[in-house]
Amino acid sequence: MPVDLSQLPPLPPRPDQSHKGTFGTVLIVGGCDDGTHTMIGAPALTAIAALRAGCGLAKLALPATVLAPALTIAPSATGIALPVDDDLRLCSSDAAALLAPELEKTTCLAVGPGWGVGFDRQQLLVWLLAQDEVPIVLDADGLNNLAALRDFTADLRAPLIITPHPGEFGRLAQALGIERAGAGKDDPAGNATDMARRLGCIVVLKGASTIITDGQRTWTAAHPNAALATAGTGDVLTGAIASIVAQFWKPHLGRVNPNQMGGLDLFDAACWGVALHALAGQRWAQQHGSAGLLAAELADELPHVLRTLRETKA
Repeated sequence: MPVDLSQLPPLPPRPDQSHKGTFGTVLIVGGCDDGTHTMIGAPALTAIAALRAGCGLAKLALPATVLAPALTIAPSATGIALPVDDDLRLCSSDAAALLAPELEKTTCLAVGPGWGVGFDRQQLLVWLLAQDEVPIVLDADGLNNLAALRDFTADLRAPLIITPHPGEFGRLAQALGIERAGAGKDDPAGNATDMARRLGCIVVLKGASTIITDGQRTWTAAHPNAALATAGTGDVLTGAIASIVAQFWKPHLGRVNPNQMGGLDLFDAACWGVALHALAGQRWAQQHGSAGLLAAELADELPHVLRTLRETKA
C-alpha cells in the first residue's frame, strides 16, 4: 500500500551552496552498559539513519564504557563520553555539565535508544526536558524513564516529539492517568490525541498504521510491511525524524536565507520522518521480500527515497 503524501507540505530543498552546518546536528543520548546488558546498536543506528536522511552532523553521547564500540558501528558520527561511576551508573550531574555546551551546537536531540532505565537516566532526562531551545525526539527507554517519573509534566518545556509503540504508549498513558489508555487498541487515534494535548507535544504512535498528531492535526501513514518487524527499525525511525527536524524545523532557519530553504513545524517534520521510513521499508521489501531486513539496510534506503521524492517534485 503506497504512503499517501498528498496531505504533507513540500519537502524543503537542499541548496547547493551549503556546508554540514547548514543541515543541522543531531545529538543522540542513549546506550547502556550496566554489567548485565550492553546496548550500543540502537544509538549507532539512530546516528546512521540521521546522516542518511540528510543532517550535517551526528553525535553520540553515550556512557564512556560503550562509546568506542558504538563509533565503530557509526564511524561517521562523533562521540561524547558520558562519565559513569564504579557501579556503571551515569554520573548525571557531570553528564549534564558535559552536554550543556553541546546543546548550544545541537539542532535536535534524540533521547532514549538503547538507554536502559534507572534513576540516573531519569535525572538526566528531566534536565534535558526542562530546556526549551532544542527539540527532542524521545523514544524507547527515554519513554520508559519518563513513565517512571512522578509529575513530570511540570518540567516539560522542550519542543517534543515522542515515538512510542503501543506498549510504551500504554505505560506512559497509565502514568498520566489518561482514561482511554491501555495499549491504545480500542481508539488509538483518540488516545494519541489525548496524550498530545496533555503533554503539548507531537505523538507518533507506531504500528502498521502509524498515527501522528499534535492534538489538533492528525495524519495516518498506513504502511503494513512485515519486513519492518525486526530489531532496530524503530531506532532508524528516530534518526530519520530527528534528521528532518535538524534540517528543516523553522526556528533554526535564521542562519539560512528563507527564500532558499523552506521550513517545517514539528508536526510536519514528524510526518516526513515517518513517511521516509515507510517508503524506505517498501523499497527494501520490493527488492527482497517480507523477511530478512537488517535495520542498517533500512537506513541505507533513505537516500534513494529522498532522491526519488525530489526528482518526482522537480
